[in-house]
Amino acid sequence: MSLLEIDGLTIRYGGITALNGISIAVTEGETVLLVGANGAGKSSTINAIIGLVPAAGGRIVFDGKDLATVPCERRARLGIGFAPEGRRVFPRLSVTDNVLSGAFGLGRAHQKQALDWLCSVFPLLIERAKQPAGQLSGGQQQMVAIARAMCSFPRLLLLDEPFLGLAPVWIQQISAAIAQMKQRGTTVLMTEQMARPALKLATRGYVMRGGEVRRSGTVAEIREIALADEYL
Repeated sequence: MSLLEIDGLTIRYGGITALNGISIAVTEGETVLLVGANGAGKSSTINAIIGLVPAAGGRIVFDGKDLATVPCERRARLGIGFAPEGRRVFPRLSVTDNVLSGAFGLGRAHQKQALDWLCSVFPLLIERAKQPAGQLSGGQQQMVAIARAMCSFPRLLLLDEPFLGLAPVWIQQISAAIAQMKQRGTTVLMTEQMARPALKLATRGYVMRGGEVRRSGTVAEIREIALADEYL
């Protein structure tokens, strides 16, 4: 049984159809990639899963539960973590407080356990612990945003464009961190325009274009079309 199952999902913004009846499945323990150019519908898919945009049709089922009537904040409590596109940190809060905000309400014991593990994955969290997150570089802020999403130890981690606009050194470090999360057993659904580094992390993938899924399969099966210029 899939941990996440999307069936016939349609999203509209006014008269514009952003997603046209897509179907996606993510099994527990997988890392699944949604790849495609800007405007393909990747972020709309993620936003629908976390409840930021309403579905005009179709179903989203997480761990057997239909999310249609579940508000955004309760979806997080069900075990869905989210690192948004654009490295959205709280600029005036310290790095540590940014990370711990991802485990708000879960108790000090959980927060300590999570922070200790995350510091082993992201040494930056120790080096810059007291520094305001807004003073960090783009790559460093992305690490803080991903660590915040992981702080609740979610069953499903949603990463929206984690490599967007980053230098190769930061892509490499974030890739290594995602790989450690996979080893921990975290299920990952990530979107990305930069297919090459993302394909190294994924188990399977879906190539999206124009709000539709054009190809799906294992990384080997989708690699050629995912790397084609028309999709990137």
